Amino acid sequence: MFEFITDEEERGQVGIGTLIVFIAMVLVAAIAAGVLINTAGFLQTKSEATGQEASAQVSNRVTVVNAYGSVNDANDSVKNGTVHFVNVTVMRAAGSENINLSEATIQWIGPNQATTLVNGPNNADQTSNEQFATIGVTDDDQDQVLSDKDTRIKLVMNATAIKNDDGSFSGTGNSLTGLMEGENVKLTITTQYGASTDYWVSVPESLMDKQAVKL
Repeated sequence: MFEFITDEEERGQVGIGTLIVFIAMVLVAAIAAGVLINTAGFLQTKSEATGQEASAQVSNRVTVVNAYGSVNDANDSVKNGTVHFVNVTVMRAAGSENINLSEATIQWIGPNQATTLVNGPNNADQTSNEQFATIGVTDDDQDQVLSDKDTRIKLVMNATAIKNDDGSFSGTGNSLTGLMEGENVKLTITTQYGASTDYWVSVPESLMDKQAVKL
């Protein structure tokens, strides 16, 4: 029933064969383990990067501190008694990192126009219908980077140029119109991290005898 190997040379050959099979199995297991470790490391790195990006898109955004409109009463090309410039002051949201507003965008959805604004000249008068200006609120504030929780920067949009889809002021006799009484604009401020903040600009029902109004 059982075969006993008494020849010493034959017993050695069987042992060598078993050893070769064993070594082959160990090598295959080692290669498989290496592949699994590399894959696990790659997935861990990928998941960490994805988690950081997702966290940045949630936390690295701005908070609107206040907003006001500059009412036109002296420009011969723009209708008097309309909001000529929209001024929105922002700060870093809680838990956010430094935010460079020169890389931010503002989506403007207004009464008659929808457009995306990018950072332009710091002089609001020189901005076009596709730009917004950044101005430090205090002497210590930078013009473009929200570097700490105390920094405040004002975003200024030329409402007249945007609403008329025209960067020039060549009209005469109040031919261009800023935001009028009762009109609303939705602003979406998106930072370089992809985090967005929505803010509704609402012009008061009366602008009579006003130079600036809260929005």
